[in-house]
Amino acid sequence: MQLSGHGVTCVRGGREVFAGLDFGAGSGEAVAVVGRNGSGKTSLLRLIAGLLIPAGGTIALHGGDAELTLPEQCHYLGHRDALKPALSVAENLTFWADFLGGERFDAGESLATVGLDHAADLPAAFLSAGQRRRLSLARLLTVRRPVWLLDEPTTALDVAGQDMFSGLMREHLARGGLIVAATHAPLGIDSRELRIGGAV
Repeated sequence: MQLSGHGVTCVRGGREVFAGLDFGAGSGEAVAVVGRNGSGKTSLLRLIAGLLIPAGGTIALHGGDAELTLPEQCHYLGHRDALKPALSVAENLTFWADFLGGERFDAGESLATVGLDHAADLPAAFLSAGQRRRLSLARLLTVRRPVWLLDEPTTALDVAGQDMFSGLMREHLARGGLIVAATHAPLGIDSRELRIGGAV
């Protein structure tokens, strides 16, 4: 499986964010997208996820499921946690599993893996920032997709949470998945750098 971009150009609000960008990542590889604030790191992830349309160039996934589009094979984890405060932790996970579709893995096991099984019945509104992030990570485990697009994935995680997530990323890569992560901090795994917008 190979994710590639050729000559990708991004325009937001009439402003060219970046142009002529080439990138690639294969099965078992992680790419850390680095750059100054406003250089287009998040925009690149959103382009790959199909949430934005490139102003130029192409983005493609080769060797994935031929019946699915690239966005249907991606998990996009934004820097904001997409949770419904009135729903419980378990209900939030069920909502995302229903929304995303595909083969579903045990939600209870996913919550246990991220250390939230004790809070399954607690409304998401009562979670700390770190717990909300852990719940978002559980989504990656409940519905498996080969491409993880992560925007500042370790935000709000304590040291134990960062170690846990590093382990999850290694397991994902070992299964043949790939990761593209926009980050200002080390991911805690082996990764290649893709710089956007010149010097950081």
